[in-house]
Amino acid sequence: MTFEHRWQPMLRGCAQPLIGGDETVGAGLGSNVGLLIAPLVREWVCLEPDASLAEQIRVGIIEGRLPEVCRVQVGTIATIGSTELFDTILYIDVLEHIDDDSGEVRRAAHRLADNGYLVILAPAYQALFSAFDASVGHFRRYSRRQLEALAPPGMRQVGYRMLDSCGLLASLANRLLLHQSEPSHAQITFWNDWLVRLSRVIDPLTRYSFGKTIVMVWHRSDPRRPPIALNS
Repeated sequence: MTFEHRWQPMLRGCAQPLIGGDETVGAGLGSNVGLLIAPLVREWVCLEPDASLAEQIRVGIIEGRLPEVCRVQVGTIATIGSTELFDTILYIDVLEHIDDDSGEVRRAAHRLADNGYLVILAPAYQALFSAFDASVGHFRRYSRRQLEALAPPGMRQVGYRMLDSCGLLASLANRLLLHQSEPSHAQITFWNDWLVRLSRVIDPLTRYSFGKTIVMVWHRSDPRRPPIALNS
């Protein structure tokens, strides 16, 4: 699904204002790095537990497809050195793949610098859990209440919104009618070319109150600097 370019501006509008400073953690294949990286970022740590995927990111940096400020590290948040602190930590479609999500969020909070942000984007509504979720290794989908229950000690929630209201209808159709473990290329294209485009219009009109994706932001308060809130 790396070609889903119409979805990416929705993600950028949520996350990019919160990204900046010395170090930022994100990973996967690095497909969101170029989209989200901000001018103030001095180092972006691509943290990836799979060595083969990490190597693909490393090649992307060498070949210039990813910014030079990127650094690849094989491992998880639990294996990062205890002295490393980050200004922003991103979980983009990651937390739902981790069984111990509460422990993961606590470990991430311990790696945040003062005035740092923890940004989580995940699939919404457990009622929509489908064969597709199971096939890609999801343990769960999230409601607002479920994510709020993960709030790390010493941090406060400063942002919340739902994205892709029209995509929610497609997920509901799959859950109730299609029962597909994998969407077809035509379905992905329809979602990308039409549903996401409609969602970008409808989501603001509904004040981001429902959608197939949930975004939540926590902030480690520093009284010397005001937080940057995610509009809701």
